Amino acid sequence: MEQKTPPANARPAGAAPVARLGWLKGVILTLFIAYTATSLARLPGVSVMGPLVIAILLGMAWRGLMDIPTDAAAGIRFASQKLLRAGIVLLGMRLSLSDIARAGVKVPIVAGLSIAVAMGVALWIARQLNVERRLGMLTACGTAICGAAAVVAVAPQIKANESETAAAAAAVALLGTAFTLLDLALVPLLPWGAAAQGMFLGGTLHEIAHVVAASFPFGEKTADTALIVKLTRVALLVPVALAISALWRDSPRAADRTEGRRTRFGNVPVPWFILGFLGVAVLHTWFSVPEGVKTSAVQTAYFLLAMAMAGLGLSADWVTLRRLGARALAVGGGASLALSLFDAFLVSFLRP
Repeated sequence: MEQKTPPANARPAGAAPVARLGWLKGVILTLFIAYTATSLARLPGVSVMGPLVIAILLGMAWRGLMDIPTDAAAGIRFASQKLLRAGIVLLGMRLSLSDIARAGVKVPIVAGLSIAVAMGVALWIARQLNVERRLGMLTACGTAICGAAAVVAVAPQIKANESETAAAAAAVALLGTAFTLLDLALVPLLPWGAAAQGMFLGGTLHEIAHVVAASFPFGEKTADTALIVKLTRVALLVPVALAISALWRDSPRAADRTEGRRTRFGNVPVPWFILGFLGVAVLHTWFSVPEGVKTSAVQTAYFLLAMAMAGLGLSADWVTLRRLGARALAVGGGASLALSLFDAFLVSFLRP
């Protein structure tokens, strides 16, 4: 009787359950780190960092100090990629386009100019320091738009790897925390009213958590203005990400750059999760979403993003991270300082 030879790519019996178990290990590990980060973020003095910052730092520490099962890589990758996109889509529930429209023309002016200045300065510094293009772009977006969330939203569009994404996200997060503490000390010394204080804080700080932490001590009007300006910057993540997708030139298209040809827009990958973010924001704007549903959606979004940040930290290559981290800090630090100085002048000129 002739014996059949199994195909070369056939999996051994029991391989699928083992693979699923390894995938589950990775997801559970990111869930555990995200839960720990969320719990730590409630503590006084630590809350200014926010769960996303804490999650990526915990993930990096775990990677550096403990062994990670090899078969857990698929689950960690699932968290840092798929759950990331789901979290960004749900985060659109935080944004109300009607609130931004009612705030007046000064808000989009400050938000748009802040993004343009921060990204321009960051990319210029990156070029002067010979920083890798992807790292420079990620740090620029994180500094200019909405911190780590912008970094991880733009990363797939420019094919950034885990170490570049983790380095940029960690650098922007740490700088955002440092500038939050600096603003808490310096803003009361400036001759501004509540609206001006809020416009400055919302236009310069990186994470939504940073804006809330820095503006809350100055009163409700400052906090409301700061949040509206910040959410306007978050809304601009959509057109900025789409523009980067359309204009980015990566190594596989080097020949196009050399010959001066433009890459067709049809070849650009569509960032559906960014469009999903905008769609949820439109849904929140046009329909009366119950407050409980909105709160649950935003909390779920931040927890999924914390799992994604944990996955990024767990995937980071420490050798590469040490090499990239200092450069990302230099780019983000210079851009953050330039953004603060520019917005201080702009707010003084506009007199909100």
